[in-house]
Amino acid sequence: MTNICVFAGSSHGLRPSYRDAARRLGNHLAGRGIGLVYGGASVGLMGTIAESVLQQGGDVTGVLPRALLDVEIAHQHLTELRIAESMHDRKAQMAELSDAFILLPGGIGSLEETFEAWTWSQLGIHGKPIGILNVDGFYDGLLGFLDHLISERFVKQEHRDVLVVEQAPEPLIDRLLNAEVPRTSKWVDP
Repeated sequence: MTNICVFAGSSHGLRPSYRDAARRLGNHLAGRGIGLVYGGASVGLMGTIAESVLQQGGDVTGVLPRALLDVEIAHQHLTELRIAESMHDRKAQMAELSDAFILLPGGIGSLEETFEAWTWSQLGIHGKPIGILNVDGFYDGLLGFLDHLISERFVKQEHRDVLVVEQAPEPLIDRLLNAEVPRTSKWVDP
């Protein structure tokens, strides 16, 4: 695994543990020689994980839409900063550059990016693993809702199983490195 794409908030959030988890994840990626692909900003958890990887001598590629250059405050010290023409272009570039995805605590943008990557997996567009770093139970409500989607027969268990969930960065990376995601998908009921 060469690069992992991390979706994270442009805010630090309420709890210091979110920032700590972003730092630990960045340190762990760099320590294992795995590059970071992310949204390109210097603010929030996005900036925290980028700084962590860079401080450990790792590679960081940011992909920032032109329209957000001022809003998200582009990180000026990345290994590479790509400017995308749109949000769609941003997500496509991030997916192309990455071998896996991780969701840190974040808002609707982070969720949307993760759900699109998950949808692409379900449709067989890619076979890349997707992880959720569930810091202090941040995503417990979402995970419960996803289980509800299964019980109501809108999501199949095999698609839910694509999401690898851990509380700490180290076991999450280990599981992603060993994950086998089916490249083809049976997403329609027989």
